Amino acid sequence: MRMLKYVIKRILLMIMTFFIITTICFVLIKLLPLPAVKEMGRDVNLILARREAMGYNKPILVQYYLFWKNVILHGDFGLGEQIYSGQEVSTIILQKLPYTVMVNLYSILLSVPLGILFGIYAALKKNKWQDHFISTAVMFFISVPSFVYAFIVQYLLCFKTGWFSLTVASKEATPFVSWAMFKSMFPAVLSMGFGTIAGLTRFTRAELSEVLTSEYLLLARTKGLTKRQAVIRHALRNAMVPILPMILGEFISIMSGSLIIEKIFSIPGVGALFLNSVVLRDYNFYLALAMFYTLISLVGTIVVDLSYGFIDPRIKMGER
Repeated sequence: MRMLKYVIKRILLMIMTFFIITTICFVLIKLLPLPAVKEMGRDVNLILARREAMGYNKPILVQYYLFWKNVILHGDFGLGEQIYSGQEVSTIILQKLPYTVMVNLYSILLSVPLGILFGIYAALKKNKWQDHFISTAVMFFISVPSFVYAFIVQYLLCFKTGWFSLTVASKEATPFVSWAMFKSMFPAVLSMGFGTIAGLTRFTRAELSEVLTSEYLLLARTKGLTKRQAVIRHALRNAMVPILPMILGEFISIMSGSLIIEKIFSIPGVGALFLNSVVLRDYNFYLALAMFYTLISLVGTIVVDLSYGFIDPRIKMGER
């Protein structure tokens, strides 16, 4: 019962937070001036008529009411004005979403095993040269932004060696789930993976190092278990309790990690679309994608919190 109350409380807080963030995004984007019609290079009367139909000339509170009315009752986020002019926002997002899902999913599937393995190896070689080398590399890769790796990867793997293309293959020319598509995405996947590998390595090393020096593990060794048996049966199992929710959080939030990377590698996903909507001040695309990314982050936070109670029964969510 307490767990159920805790879950309901967290969901209600999530809805309230989502509403507040959406409201802030709506007000801030509406405070920006609309791009001048003459700058858009299209039929002036058509653009003005569309803005009138979207309620752009009404007070901001009326616009806010109409926005939620259309979203809740009709699932309508409006039409694009600057980007994909005249086309449904939701339709364009659904067309581009698979690219974002695939590049982030490939990155997670590459990063998680490598990060855990490096972390385990560093913990087992604690205070030796292998541990110092991995720890130094981790600090370096965590400190450097992912877009810096993107430029390095582009220069070395795409320009100098020519092993990979500079941009992702189009879905029309290449089967979406294929080796050719994965190969074209690999530079972007690698650029995104460096930071995740480094973070997971550091976290795994810290947790496993603490478990390896605990008293119950020393007791297990005195009872006759070999170091290998003690590590596999006891140390890894207990160290994975805080690590698994972190991995789960990475999978839940796979959509939110490729905004700049998609732009650099010309990936036609929602990340690049979101950046373009901000730069070009396309209200409807910006609001829809801001809501999308906010919802993913909030849901990921709740799932990670609740997973602690399922992974380790000793943790009782909602208890005092």
